[in-house]
Amino acid sequence: MKLYNTLTRQIETFVPHEAGKVGMYTCGPTVYNFAHIGNLRTYLMEDVLEKYLRYAGYEVKRVMNITDIGHLSDDADSGEDKMLLGARREHKTVLELAKFYTDAFFADCAKLNIKRPDVVQPATGCVEDFIRVIAELERKGYAYKAGGNVYFDTSKLRQYHVFFNFKEDDLEEGVREGVEKDDNKRNKNDFVLWFTKSKFEDQALKWDSPWGVGYPGWHIECSCIAMKNLGEYVDIHCGGIDNVFPHHTNEIAQSEAYLGHPWCRYWFHVLHLNTAKGKMSKSSGGFLTLSKLEEAGHTPMEYRFFCLQSHYRNSLVYSEETFANAANAYRKLKSRALAVPAEGEVDAAAFARCKARFAEAMDADLNTSLAVTCVYDVLKDKDLGGATKRALLEDFDRVLSLDLLKEEEKAAPAGGLTDAQIEEAIAARAAAKKAKNYAEADRIRAELAAAGVALTDTPNGTVFARK
Repeated sequence: MKLYNTLTRQIETFVPHEAGKVGMYTCGPTVYNFAHIGNLRTYLMEDVLEKYLRYAGYEVKRVMNITDIGHLSDDADSGEDKMLLGARREHKTVLELAKFYTDAFFADCAKLNIKRPDVVQPATGCVEDFIRVIAELERKGYAYKAGGNVYFDTSKLRQYHVFFNFKEDDLEEGVREGVEKDDNKRNKNDFVLWFTKSKFEDQALKWDSPWGVGYPGWHIECSCIAMKNLGEYVDIHCGGIDNVFPHHTNEIAQSEAYLGHPWCRYWFHVLHLNTAKGKMSKSSGGFLTLSKLEEAGHTPMEYRFFCLQSHYRNSLVYSEETFANAANAYRKLKSRALAVPAEGEVDAAAFARCKARFAEAMDADLNTSLAVTCVYDVLKDKDLGGATKRALLEDFDRVLSLDLLKEEEKAAPAGGLTDAQIEEAIAARAAAKKAKNYAEADRIRAELAAAGVALTDTPNGTVFARK
């Protein structure tokens, strides 16, 4: 199996620290609001990675943190506290807010067939571990106290910018909106390990520590939770591409300073889901959630299919048209899969041959688009019997998790129309337009709209969505 490693910027053959076993760490959500579909794309692709590792025969232990302690809004050491802002917005305590949005996050994951990690650890449950590691960093000379806070001293490192070789002069403080220069730092790259003094004097969650009553910085939680549950070596560390700097850079700095040896060899980052306006983000408002897609008549599996059609290292552009095309393609694919008759015996040789092609696609840096093509190839292969096709679809779905052979009990669809009836109406409308009977075409469109079905004409044909 070959994976792109952000640390080396190369595609490398994956070799775990211990043969046959994989320790995998995932940066989890900050639970102050609903996850948007861009967030979920990252977790979905990490899910595919984990499932393929298991499919390939590895024993996997996956750990995820839940950030329920103040995550500062610029992802560094200043800005506003996301958890505190969310609690004020919704008139909840911070812990009530955290529980509500943690539950909402895993409900979305369940809908998307994203496997729950083996270990899910809220940061509030590991404060003693944070204090212990910070104290050791201070003892080893990597941490210092200034202005009431404890900072990591990046000048003690041989190299700080391990992912990319930035020029120090290019990294000016305060250049990002909302980022304030911290005069307590000895070096501009230093970061907070423990806060006792900050702009949040009414911080909701505080703990006693050797440095005074306060709370941990964001970066220390992932290092400690990973080391506590996976030991001194992590095989694969996952996250969104925006985590590379400063979060993952700081994780490496503090973890390797604490351990005294290299910590994680492979870094797996998923690129953003963008709209026409750019990166989808909660701070910009108007972000799109899985629930909003469902309200528009789409299913979580349609969104999973949409994501799998693109490589995780490519930015994925979302628009109503591109998503509607993917949703329509998924519905047709599933209909074809369900129509495969369960007859005959499985052809072991043919099964092995097709399985090898699927594995080859996934081994090539998790090429899910090519893996989906393998599904289509199986369905159109006239030399494969029904039993062999179904066995292959079930096998591939151990990784893709698209529920291709799952018969679903659905509530009555909008207007009482089935997908097949809608497709028939679309075909009738296309025929009317071809005959230049535009009045009939408009009548069909209006009839479907009254039944709660919206049509979108695209260069690849007409697609529909239930309202």
